Amino acid sequence: MRMRKHFATGAALAAAAAMALTACGGGGGTTASGTGTGTELNVAAAYTSDDFGPLTTGALPMGTNWQVLEGLYRLDRTDYSVSPALAAGDPVMVSDTEYEISLRDGAKFSDGTDVTAEDVVAAFGKATAEGSIFGQFFTFIDSMEAKDTTTVTVHLKHPFASLKERLAILMVTPASADAAAMKSNPIGSGPYKYTEVGEQKVVAVPNEYYNGNAPATVDTINWLPLKDDTPRLSAAYDGTVDVVESVPASAQEDLTSKGWKVDAKPGYGNAFMMFNTQKAPFDKPEVRRAFLRAINRQALIDTALDGQAVPATSFLPEANPFYKKPSTDLSYDKDAAAKLLSDAGVSGLTINLTTTDHPWIVAMVPQIKADLEAIGITVTHEASASNAMYANITDVDNPTYDVIIAPGDPSVFGNDPGIIMSWWNGDNIWSKKRDGWQVSDPDSFNQLQGIIEEAGQVEGDAAKAKWGEAQDLLAEKTVLFPLVFRNVLTGSNPEKVDGFEPIACTGLQLVGVSVK
Repeated sequence: MRMRKHFATGAALAAAAAMALTACGGGGGTTASGTGTGTELNVAAAYTSDDFGPLTTGALPMGTNWQVLEGLYRLDRTDYSVSPALAAGDPVMVSDTEYEISLRDGAKFSDGTDVTAEDVVAAFGKATAEGSIFGQFFTFIDSMEAKDTTTVTVHLKHPFASLKERLAILMVTPASADAAAMKSNPIGSGPYKYTEVGEQKVVAVPNEYYNGNAPATVDTINWLPLKDDTPRLSAAYDGTVDVVESVPASAQEDLTSKGWKVDAKPGYGNAFMMFNTQKAPFDKPEVRRAFLRAINRQALIDTALDGQAVPATSFLPEANPFYKKPSTDLSYDKDAAAKLLSDAGVSGLTINLTTTDHPWIVAMVPQIKADLEAIGITVTHEASASNAMYANITDVDNPTYDVIIAPGDPSVFGNDPGIIMSWWNGDNIWSKKRDGWQVSDPDSFNQLQGIIEEAGQVEGDAAKAKWGEAQDLLAEKTVLFPLVFRNVLTGSNPEKVDGFEPIACTGLQLVGVSVK
């Protein structure tokens, strides 16, 4: 019931939410819209962004793009299964390192133009261009080419077990489209197309050219980005929306009492602790491990997170089939943490703890600060918006920060361990600048890259053993490590929606959802 007392402070935002949807009727069901009379699905999103391009990493546009853009394969985030989307079927093996993929007959973009193999090849080229964070997902691909108008040939550097899963990440837009235009209003071949894209509201309607196996089921989807918890909940209580992303754990009981269904899905989303490994004393793994061992993660979960999380005992959550408890113990032990500092010759340490301003992250800071101070570390704290933190503090030449705590969840790209690990620990901005692992300890960084590459080539027990080696190394080095894995809470109004399934990552999967 705790959230209700804060609603007055969010009244203006809640009113704005209702006004934003007034033109389309608000709530579910039948309404008058710009495309005539039809059904509407209204959802409250928990994030904002101004980049909706096919290579966005923003939580809001990634989630909305799932309904508008397609890859060769579709990733169902309810169970991480993969099925054909633009592809007509599974990849056809020519050899261990060559595959051919045919496009589905008659596939068109929402502007009426045909989807061709050249469009897929162009999408791959953009995703793997210098500076693209998506490139790390496709390092096993040597090249991609159009065999003919509707056939793509994929050449691998070595055998790879999860080709379809990785190709599901690659969103395809017209090869000739302007990159800036695609960021503001992308054109796709999915069941819906955008009619309005912005930080205040996103609208999609059925793509009349779509001929795939997952057609549109409502006439309009309205996403209302409401970053703050209070207006997002207010929109649910007053019936402005039918689905709510990221329900605060403290409001779960209250929302349920109003007739809503709230689902808690164990997820990969975590609060991670990242160290500036190019700065003493954080260049020492023992010091970094001391920080992890000093923090009582179960107490954090019980208090700040209302029980809706699990402690991180490895880099992967226990729900992942490749989970291994690492040989390096990072569990809570105040005395062991103090000894690690002492053995490293560190005493009287004063640090500045930098965090994002996400409410659930900030809520953990008082206890984290107290736990660190209990082993003799003096802590000051500053919080800032995520974009500003990365732009001004980590993504600069010679970062000077000490320790950062922020949220992350690469499982929007899938639950493949290679994706989860490489997101933070691949050859990218995280390891080059943000934590500096490539610079501070290139030998162990390169060791991890080799393990990940080997793991991707094998299956079954051999793969599990290799992914276990990776988790051992990540725990030993503790360059960036999760504190907790947070449950994803999603609310839906069963009186208004049919077919909605919650997912364990950010975003809302709405293909197949209808309204009553």
